[in-house]
Amino acid sequence: MLVFIMFLTTLLLISAFVMILSLILAKKTIFSREKSSPFECGFDPNSNSRLPFSLRFFLITVIFLIFDVEIIFLLPFVFSFPVVDVTTWFITGSIFLLVLLFGLLYEWKAGALEWTL
Repeated sequence: MLVFIMFLTTLLLISAFVMILSLILAKKTIFSREKSSPFECGFDPNSNSRLPFSLRFFLITVIFLIFDVEIIFLLPFVFSFPVVDVTTWFITGSIFLLVLLFGLLYEWKAGALEWTL
């Protein structure tokens, strides 16, 4: 029981020492309203919620999700290489990547990747 109490005391002392040390060595900053407010999708979260929402943020999010889902589909495909025939694997992989490439080129030409108009 004494060992447990000594261990707990040592643990508390070390954690208190680390917390005090981090408070002493932490960089002090002056907080302003802009620095302390969260940045949510390009609008002020403390303002009226009925303001029109910019569709640019929504489009960038959708494009990110599309290419994020691409990774989810591509990883199991890569791991199936030893199981599937090489020519079938290469043809289906090429078709999949070509569809994604054409989608990216279409978005690029349509101006969906342009941040400013």
